[in-house]
Amino acid sequence: MISSSFPALLQTFFLDRLLRQRQVSSNTIAGYRDSFRLLLQFAAIRIGKAPSDIEMEDLDAPFIGEFLDHLERDRSNSARTRNARLAAIRSFYRYVALTEPAHALLCQRVLAMPSKRHERRPVEFLNRAEIDALLAAPDLSTWIGRRDRALLLVAIPTGLRVSELTNLRCQDVVLGTGAHVCCSGKGRKNRCTPLRKEVAVVLNAWLHERRGLPEEPVFPSTRGGFLSRDAIEHRVARYATIAHGQCPSLQHKKVTPHVLRHTAAMELLQHGVDRSVIALWLGHESVETTQMYLHADLRLKEKALSRTAPIGVKPGRYQPDDELVAFLVSL
Repeated sequence: MISSSFPALLQTFFLDRLLRQRQVSSNTIAGYRDSFRLLLQFAAIRIGKAPSDIEMEDLDAPFIGEFLDHLERDRSNSARTRNARLAAIRSFYRYVALTEPAHALLCQRVLAMPSKRHERRPVEFLNRAEIDALLAAPDLSTWIGRRDRALLLVAIPTGLRVSELTNLRCQDVVLGTGAHVCCSGKGRKNRCTPLRKEVAVVLNAWLHERRGLPEEPVFPSTRGGFLSRDAIEHRVARYATIAHGQCPSLQHKKVTPHVLRHTAAMELLQHGVDRSVIALWLGHESVETTQMYLHADLRLKEKALSRTAPIGVKPGRYQPDDELVAFLVSL
């Protein structure tokens, strides 16, 4: 006898499984919530049922497959986004399989659905000329311009995720000797990231102008609240467009907050910082995650190429063509 309906199971999945038992982060909750909102909207159109009337039998493996195809075909979602939505759905069906064994066969079929393979594109990042052009784009005669320049100056060298930037509070900034910012990152890992001297100077001036309470955001909206992810993405894209005039190479790049994060990693890598330190700096779960930056740096590959022998050239010992040089070599 099945005791729980789909709406009840979905509510207990969020309240009991995710929040009480697993204590997942607010970002995970938001991602799962958006996945199921899209699924319920698709179901309302496809099967003509209100979300509260949907039954588990309506959401079988073929229907989930149609939903995933809809994401890619109609919403132009990438394969990675599709896989993220599927991961949220799988988590729910694993919970249902444990809670309501009568649905075990249905859940097993959904859980057997594979993730979609996708092409890994090269990591996009900014060079020094592009960074300078982007930092020069905000209008410093306005409050928003000064806020945004401080935000960019923090984002580029620290490599903070956009969610970490939006949640940064005044109490998380430590200035003076050993200036740094503290944040709670992915997987609830707390980390502190040092600030360069010129960044600390600008941030100190901004905080004096900002005059915020310790618990208030470092980079507030015009209404004083926390900036949204979309707002930061919009501001970064806008300044990249403005910077096109000073740096034409930016016309061929889609600049996002995550590109700024990649830029921080590449700056560290190009200055000889070890991969394990870069992983700690960015808050990566594994050092292997930083492997992609090695593939992205063409200069490292060119340096390795310079150490190899040219094709078609017979290797041999160096023979000095001058008696004085020969004497020095013989010493």
